[in-house]
Amino acid sequence: MPSTTEPVPPVHGHCDPRFSAVRTAFEENFRDRAELGAAVTVLVDGESVVDLWAGWADAARTRPWERDTVVNVWSTTKGVTALCAHLLADRGLLDLDAPVAAYWPEFAATGKESVRVRHLLAHRAGLAGLREPHTLAQLYDWELTTARLAATEPWWEPGTRSGYHAFTYGYLVGEVVRRVTGLLPGAFLQQEITGPLGIDFTVGLDEKEAGRAAELVQPPISDNSELAALFAKLEPVAEAALGNPFVGAADANSPEWRAAEIPAANGHGTARAVAALYGILARGGRCGERQVISPEAAERVREGQGRCRDLVTGAGFPHETELGLGLWLSGANGSYGPNPRAVGHDGFGGSCGLADPEAGISLGYVMNRMGWHIADDPRKMALIDAVYSAL
Repeated sequence: MPSTTEPVPPVHGHCDPRFSAVRTAFEENFRDRAELGAAVTVLVDGESVVDLWAGWADAARTRPWERDTVVNVWSTTKGVTALCAHLLADRGLLDLDAPVAAYWPEFAATGKESVRVRHLLAHRAGLAGLREPHTLAQLYDWELTTARLAATEPWWEPGTRSGYHAFTYGYLVGEVVRRVTGLLPGAFLQQEITGPLGIDFTVGLDEKEAGRAAELVQPPISDNSELAALFAKLEPVAEAALGNPFVGAADANSPEWRAAEIPAANGHGTARAVAALYGILARGGRCGERQVISPEAAERVREGQGRCRDLVTGAGFPHETELGLGLWLSGANGSYGPNPRAVGHDGFGGSCGLADPEAGISLGYVMNRMGWHIADDPRKMALIDAVYSAL
């Protein structure tokens, strides 16, 4: 994202003096990296050491970003959806090594009878996108989308490598959650985790909360041919994952998007909420005084499934990466700091959740001016670098 040298808006919240570098990086994101509105929260051993917000909640700059402003965090939602599956596994209600068809019998069609639940969590099910055209309106239809996924054949041999399941992840993991509990993942999350813990995060957004939602702003692109050129470089599986359907900021600002259940991409929350949810994984399954999942379940999330060049994200992120069971490992790339076993998840446009159990750190970063980076947005990386420089 190009430098704009914009004035730094007033920054609100608190920052422990030890982490003053984070505040500096946050301010630089506004001055040098075209930030519009954003918030960042850092927890150390569950205690808040950084909780900052600044800027504007809309493109016209008429609504200041407030303490309780929520925003769509795109794929940062996936880590939260994965947490729901791990909670069920921890309770003995879901076997991650069982075939998906044991819970969802229709899924066994077209050679998928041996696909395991862990393959869904690690983007290794071969179902990164649908083969037949799928519109945005159809994406809002849970029954139709899951039925099509159950009927479709994999793009590659399941379990052999990863291919980022941009939208389908939420329907695949989410339908297993629904088959086990009778609840869609958003309702299960609220009932079992966010509701009891008072965490301000939802899948979708209730209409009555729309007034505190930030407006997403798409990054500029010169013309349609530039976007077409980007998609022309993609392999068919990547094109299906990222463009069938293609969803942009304007779509995600709509009441229809917010009303839908899209557990891979339409989580709405504050940076504080993201840090709290990822903090469960940073603290051995704890949030405050509550043991949400066992330490063994929290550690299982980091169980690496093998490094490879991802079949979808490899187009714009060409080095090898490794997924655990629902989150990306920081690895040698340092995507989530210098600890290779730290984990996290980026969202389209720049948002991020991070968990580092060894350091006891979790981080939530949310924003509304989207960038074009597939991962490791410079604003996110500046904040992460600043956190670790303080340790």
